[in-house]
Parts: sequence; structure tokens; C-alpha cells
Amino acid sequence: MAVATCWSTTVTLPHSPHPDLAVEAGLHFDTSLPYAVRLAFPPVGRIDAVEWVFGRDLLNEGRLAPAGHGDVTVRPGAVGEVLVTLHGGTGEAVVSIPAEIVTGFLVECYSLVPAGREGDHLDVDGLITRVLEAS
Repeated sequence: MAVATCWSTTVTLPHSPHPDLAVEAGLHFDTSLPYAVRLAFPPVGRIDAVEWVFGRDLLNEGRLAPAGHGDVTVRPGAVGEVLVTLHGGTGEAVVSIPAEIVTGFLVECYSLVPAGREGDHLDVDGLITRVLEAS
């Protein structure tokens, strides 16, 4: 049975035209996808919800030292912040997340699925069945 956790917070976009504007966001983890975390932004006005999925270990490593390449990179920012850079087809956004939120979220994630035990939570047979049914 999958277990999920979500930590809601406010983030800022320090390289945007409004660097101090607080934006609602959520960090999500689901034990059925043990290698991944989601950074989600709810819909606002006419803007649809936005969600980025990337490695749990990337978030963990990046809070201490620059990590990642490609669509998502993570690095420590100023004291008390973790910077997640999201590279998309129309540009990039740097998201500043409070470090204590990232740390607390990761502690909970790793308590649900310890490092090295991710395979215990994967339903490979179920995935194969879903792929074959979709074909």
C-alpha cells in the first residue's frame, strides 16, 4: 500500500521581476514512486497547475552542494534557502525553498523509504501489466 506525504510552503522566484512575491507550492512524495519527488504549484487565476518531477536524491544532494544537470538542478542558496532551477522549453525559473522545509520533507521521505530500499516499494509486475494493457 502506497503512502504519501506533502509539505505545503511558500517559495519565491528570486530571479523573476518580482523576487519577493510569495508563491504557494508543495513538495510531494509517494512511496509507490520511491525515487522521485514532485514540486507542484497550484493553479492561479488563468494559469494551470504546474508540476515538476525529479529525483529525491537530487534534492537531498543539492541542498548541500550543487547537483544535477539538464531540466532540474539544485544548489544551496543564501543562508536558509535551497535553490531549484527548472529548465523548460520557454526558459528557466529559479525557485527558492526554505531549507528547513526541504530538510524536514526529506527526513520524512527517507523515514518512509530509506535510501537503498526503494526497490522494496516498486511494483514491477503491476507496471508491466499496465504497459501491456495500454498497448
